[in-house]
Amino acid sequence: MDDSKSCIFCRIGRGQAEASVVYNDALVTAFLDVHPVATGHVLVVPKVHASGLAALDPESGARMFAVGRRLALVLRGVRGADGVNLHLADGEAAGQTVFHAHLHVIPRTVGDGFGLRLPHGPRPTPDRAALEATAEQLRGALAESVEA
Repeated sequence: MDDSKSCIFCRIGRGQAEASVVYNDALVTAFLDVHPVATGHVLVVPKVHASGLAALDPESGARMFAVGRRLALVLRGVRGADGVNLHLADGEAAGQTVFHAHLHVIPRTVGDGFGLRLPHGPRPTPDRAALEATAEQLRGALAESVEA
Protein backbone atom coordinates (compact mmCIF):
# COMPACT_ATOMS: atom_id res chain seq x y z
CA MET A 1 0.00 0.00 0.00
CA ASP A 2 1.17 3.54 -0.77
CA ASP A 3 1.89 5.14 2.62
CA SER A 4 1.20 8.62 1.24
CA LYS A 5 -2.48 7.74 0.67
CA SER A 6 -3.13 7.00 4.36
CA CYS A 7 -0.62 9.45 5.86
CA ILE A 8 -2.38 12.38 7.53
CA PHE A 9 0.53 14.73 6.84
CA CYS A 10 0.53 13.80 3.13
CA ARG A 11 -3.22 14.39 3.01
CA ILE A 12 -2.82 17.80 4.65
CA GLY A 13 -0.07 18.70 2.18
CA ARG A 14 -2.38 17.81 -0.71
CA GLY A 15 -5.24 19.82 0.79
CA GLN A 16 -7.29 16.65 1.39
CA ALA A 17 -7.48 16.95 5.19
CA GLU A 18 -8.41 19.82 7.45
CA ALA A 19 -5.57 21.91 8.86
CA SER A 20 -4.90 25.50 9.88
CA VAL A 21 -2.21 26.16 7.28
CA VAL A 22 0.20 29.02 7.94
CA TYR A 23 2.58 28.41 5.03
CA ASN A 24 2.50 26.38 1.83
CA ASP A 25 4.87 26.05 -1.13
CA ALA A 26 5.89 23.37 -3.63
CA LEU A 27 8.03 21.46 -1.09
CA VAL A 28 6.51 21.95 2.37
CA THR A 29 3.35 22.81 4.25
CA ALA A 30 3.30 24.35 7.72
CA PHE A 31 0.22 24.17 9.91
CA LEU A 32 -0.80 24.52 13.54
CA ASP A 33 -0.43 21.42 15.69
CA VAL A 34 -3.84 20.16 16.89
CA HIS A 35 -2.22 19.19 20.21
CA PRO A 36 -0.05 22.26 20.78
CA VAL A 37 2.51 22.61 23.52
CA ALA A 38 1.92 26.36 23.28
CA THR A 39 -0.25 28.69 21.21
CA GLY A 40 1.41 29.02 17.83
CA HIS A 41 3.01 25.52 17.85
CA VAL A 42 3.55 24.78 14.15
CA LEU A 43 4.47 21.61 12.27
CA VAL A 44 6.49 21.93 9.06
CA VAL A 45 6.12 18.86 6.86
CA PRO A 46 7.58 17.97 3.47
CA LYS A 47 5.01 17.29 0.77
CA VAL A 48 6.83 14.15 -0.32
CA HIS A 49 6.19 11.21 2.00
CA ALA A 50 9.32 10.37 3.97
CA SER A 51 8.97 8.26 7.11
CA GLY A 52 12.09 9.82 8.62
CA LEU A 53 15.27 11.71 7.84
CA ALA A 54 16.92 8.84 5.95
CA ALA A 55 14.05 8.82 3.45
CA LEU A 56 13.87 12.61 3.09
CA ASP A 57 15.44 14.22 0.04
CA PRO A 58 17.99 16.95 0.86
CA GLU A 59 16.05 19.74 -0.89
CA SER A 60 12.85 19.08 1.07
CA GLY A 61 14.83 18.73 4.31
CA ALA A 62 16.61 22.03 3.73
CA ARG A 63 13.32 23.75 2.91
CA MET A 64 11.69 22.32 6.05
CA PHE A 65 14.40 23.87 8.23
CA ALA A 66 14.45 27.17 6.30
CA VAL A 67 10.69 27.55 6.79
CA GLY A 68 11.06 26.52 10.44
CA ARG A 69 13.64 29.28 10.91
CA ARG A 70 11.33 31.88 9.34
CA LEU A 71 8.45 30.75 11.53
CA ALA A 72 10.66 30.95 14.63
CA LEU A 73 11.44 34.59 13.82
CA VAL A 74 7.74 35.33 13.29
CA LEU A 75 6.78 33.63 16.56
CA ARG A 76 9.28 35.78 18.43
CA GLY A 77 7.90 38.92 16.80
CA VAL A 78 4.16 38.41 16.39
CA ARG A 79 3.52 36.02 19.28
CA GLY A 80 6.09 37.60 21.60
CA ALA A 81 7.87 34.33 22.29
CA ASP A 82 10.97 34.58 24.49
CA GLY A 83 12.48 31.66 22.61
CA VAL A 84 11.64 28.90 20.16
CA ASN A 85 12.37 25.18 20.11
CA LEU A 86 12.88 23.44 16.79
CA HIS A 87 12.33 19.75 17.42
CA LEU A 88 12.49 16.78 15.07
CA ALA A 89 12.09 13.27 16.43
CA ASP A 90 13.60 10.74 14.02
CA GLY A 91 12.48 7.21 14.88
CA GLU A 92 10.47 5.61 17.64
CA ALA A 93 13.40 5.67 20.09
CA ALA A 94 13.54 9.45 19.65
CA GLY A 95 9.82 9.84 20.36
CA GLN A 96 8.50 10.01 16.78
CA THR A 97 4.79 9.11 16.76
CA VAL A 98 3.73 10.15 13.24
CA PHE A 99 6.01 8.46 10.76
CA HIS A 100 6.27 11.27 8.25
CA ALA A 101 9.29 13.52 8.81
CA HIS A 102 8.21 16.79 10.42
CA LEU A 103 9.68 19.71 12.30
CA HIS A 104 8.00 21.14 15.38
CA VAL A 105 8.37 24.91 15.79
CA ILE A 106 7.36 25.62 19.37
CA PRO A 107 7.17 29.14 20.80
CA ARG A 108 8.46 29.38 24.36
CA THR A 109 8.02 31.87 27.17
CA VAL A 110 9.94 32.06 30.40
CA GLY A 111 8.28 29.83 33.01
CA ASP A 112 5.93 28.10 30.54
CA GLY A 113 6.60 24.74 32.22
CA PHE A 114 7.49 22.94 29.00
CA GLY A 115 10.94 21.57 28.52
CA LEU A 116 13.08 19.69 26.06
CA ARG A 117 15.96 19.38 28.44
CA LEU A 118 18.71 16.85 28.73
CA PRO A 119 18.32 14.32 31.53
CA HIS A 120 19.06 15.62 35.00
CA GLY A 121 21.90 14.23 37.01
CA PRO A 122 25.45 13.44 36.15
CA ARG A 123 26.29 12.58 32.59
CA PRO A 124 29.50 10.87 31.54
CA THR A 125 32.42 13.07 30.57
CA PRO A 126 34.46 11.18 27.99
CA ASP A 127 38.17 11.91 27.88
CA ARG A 128 39.59 13.72 24.86
CA ALA A 129 40.83 10.47 23.28
CA ALA A 130 37.32 8.98 23.36
CA LEU A 131 35.85 12.19 21.90
CA GLU A 132 38.48 12.19 19.13
CA ALA A 133 37.82 8.52 18.34
CA THR A 134 34.11 9.22 17.94
CA ALA A 135 34.81 12.34 15.86
CA GLU A 136 37.13 10.34 13.59
CA GLN A 137 34.49 7.65 13.14
CA LEU A 138 31.88 10.27 12.19
CA ARG A 139 34.29 12.13 9.85
CA GLY A 140 35.03 8.85 8.07
CA ALA A 141 31.36 8.01 7.69
CA LEU A 142 30.64 11.53 6.37
CA ALA A 143 33.44 11.25 3.81
CA GLU A 144 32.01 7.94 2.57
CA SER A 145 28.38 9.08 2.52
CA VAL A 146 26.63 10.06 -0.68
CA GLU A 147 25.47 13.43 0.71
CA ALA A 148 28.62 15.05 2.11
